[in-house]
Amino acid sequence: MKASDLFVKSLENEWVEYIFWVPWEENLDLLESIRQSDNIKLILTRNEQTAVFMAANYGRFTGKTWVALATLWPWATNMVTWVAYAQLWWMPVLLITGQKPIRKSKQGQFQIIDVVAMMKPITKSSHTIVSGSRIPSQIRNAFKVAESEKPWAVHLELPEDIASEWVQEWFSPLNIEKIRRPIVDDKTIEILKQKLEKAKSPVILVWAWANRKRITKYLTKFIQDNNIPFFCSQMWKWVVDERISQYLWTAALTENDYIHDAIKKSDLILSIGYDVVEKPTSIIGINGVDTIHINFYHAVIDDVYFPWLEVVWDIANILWQLTEIKLDNNHWDFSEIYSINESNKKKIEENLSLETENIMFPRKLSNDLREVLWDEDILALDNWLYKVWLARNYPAYAPNTILLDNALATMWAWLSTAMSAKMINPDKNVVCVTGDGWLVMNLWDLETAVRLNLDITIVVLNNSSYGMIKWKQEWAWFGDYWLDFGNPDFIKLAESFWAKWYSVVDKKDFKKVLEKTLSEKGIKIIDLAFDYPLNIK
Repeated sequence: MKASDLFVKSLENEWVEYIFWVPWEENLDLLESIRQSDNIKLILTRNEQTAVFMAANYGRFTGKTWVALATLWPWATNMVTWVAYAQLWWMPVLLITGQKPIRKSKQGQFQIIDVVAMMKPITKSSHTIVSGSRIPSQIRNAFKVAESEKPWAVHLELPEDIASEWVQEWFSPLNIEKIRRPIVDDKTIEILKQKLEKAKSPVILVWAWANRKRITKYLTKFIQDNNIPFFCSQMWKWVVDERISQYLWTAALTENDYIHDAIKKSDLILSIGYDVVEKPTSIIGINGVDTIHINFYHAVIDDVYFPWLEVVWDIANILWQLTEIKLDNNHWDFSEIYSINESNKKKIEENLSLETENIMFPRKLSNDLREVLWDEDILALDNWLYKVWLARNYPAYAPNTILLDNALATMWAWLSTAMSAKMINPDKNVVCVTGDGWLVMNLWDLETAVRLNLDITIVVLNNSSYGMIKWKQEWAWFGDYWLDFGNPDFIKLAESFWAKWYSVVDKKDFKKVLEKTLSEKGIKIIDLAFDYPLNIK
């Protein structure tokens, strides 16, 4: 058996269905082995970054490790940003890179850098396969490491002479063992119970790492059984249905946000699923309210995060244990918190009614998207100022229905997110919102989306500038300088990629156009005239 065949059989043993890749000669043996596989489908992307991003997002949706394949030096370095994205977002993904022969090479050091050393700081593990006989154990261990807490990227380098060598037939893929997470002991639960019962107005703050199905079930039950208020970070917006009465909005800013006045009335915060890589709110620092850290792993202590108690291991089990306990909480009083929350809701509605201009503003965009999209439809956001507005004003009704990044805060990546979302959820509408600057950065994989026959609506917010930096520039009282740009002819651009294009100048036409695109097949691009007139206020 050829080593590359054994490599593919080992991937099949891990239930890998897709490999996202960009080709080069060092991977030809592996490519031929994949061609002969009945279980793995190869997805050709136009850039290594897209390959990693799509594989990582499969990990986000499924919790399973997916695969991105590229080759040596320049192709491997192109993967780095998206590997960092997977690291900060805790997404399991296996990176495979090719390499020149390691036993004997006729090309000296041409195109060779130490890719394994480059990957080590941003992956959980990075290794070169130096013998075909080691493939089964190295792949099994790579998947195991990638999916253990905290999940993120792992890397294997497969030199072309190792891929082409022959191994004995008795080498075979390894069995996959089941691992159960440990649970919290009764004493810790009792300490948590006593702290909750001593509190007068506890609240729950839910972060990105709580995005698990079982957590949604038990967290929702705990919230509703105890009528306890909760709010969320930007990256969390999909764990609990935000229509329930206990929802206090989303913390999108670190100071002077809508919900901060309400949170100041609390004397205890249950912080569920937080890691300091996610942008913090200003209320959980050393001098803030007492905070209880509930997560799969220990807290990283920082000036912005200093918990009073850490309750570590399986979050869903911790919440289940809390739902099984009868809390003495008749003295809990949330009247001030809920009163402030109702006032905030009215303020948002009033501000929306004040937007009388014809051009689309962020609040109106949030409102229109929410009215058109179904509960289970998916909204993928690129990273810019509109992300903050939508995080605050667009309520999520179901898990994984609004996707954004507030850890690495990656630009021009959400077409890849939208493509992964649509491949996994073919029956759901998928809408991607991006800026005009970032669309041009991300053009190459419009062809990939078309080739994969994906139905995606892309909303391009057209204001011919880097709006968020303008906001920061204005906030700092600097002059308006060098942040405007020109755009290509978007209609001709769309036609060159076989996409449909719609131009919306008056905001009253947006919902009608959006509904039309959702009923159509293929890639549809809406050029939406857009502005940020109220950022500072």
